[in-house]
Amino acid sequence: MKIIGVGVGRTGTLSLKSALEVLGLGPCFHGRHVLDHPDRLALWEAASAGEPVDWRAVFRGYRATVDWPGAAYWRELLAAFPDAKVILTVREPQGWYDSVDRTIYPMFGSGADPRAQHAMRIVPGLDVFTAFHRRMIWNGFFDGRFADRDHAIAVYQEHNAAVIREVPAERLLVIQPGDGWKPLCDFLGLPVPVESYPHLNDPGRFWGRVAARMEEALQEG
Repeated sequence: MKIIGVGVGRTGTLSLKSALEVLGLGPCFHGRHVLDHPDRLALWEAASAGEPVDWRAVFRGYRATVDWPGAAYWRELLAAFPDAKVILTVREPQGWYDSVDRTIYPMFGSGADPRAQHAMRIVPGLDVFTAFHRRMIWNGFFDGRFADRDHAIAVYQEHNAAVIREVPAERLLVIQPGDGWKPLCDFLGLPVPVESYPHLNDPGRFWGRVAARMEEALQEG
């Protein structure tokens, strides 16, 4: 493991995943890959229950990780991979909350969006993934109070502050959407690519990926 992304969901993590892979630091694990490894769901369930986990087994085959669920265990990952560099993605708190509230919360938290309910019936393993995601993120990280905007934002800000307090400055990069290639490449000691930095963070694309995953499951079925 070379890179540990500790920024929470909807802070540009999917764009960072793509950027790291362009730079040759992939494959990069993202929350959307959990369902690609059904044999590892038990490990994530164990982590969400507070049990010891072999993190090298969880991330076998990957050189980097970003987003939840890994970001929820950033302290454990930093200990398990002491030579890895750490990247914290951040964004303006109110905009972050609104983005989560339109995407991953109705999908994996409240499950209130009809598209989430439909996906649960179609995509294999999504019910197990959603159950531990709720236990780990929505009931754990956010104390079952994500719907309370002020509380959720306070939790988000404290997470970011804790990372900055606890991770040695020379090991940590803090970036936000719009920063582009330069700070990332300077931190990693790599040349800036010719192509534009990826931008994959809008809510429309999120729900498009959900629809694509359902279509894929229907074809496989």
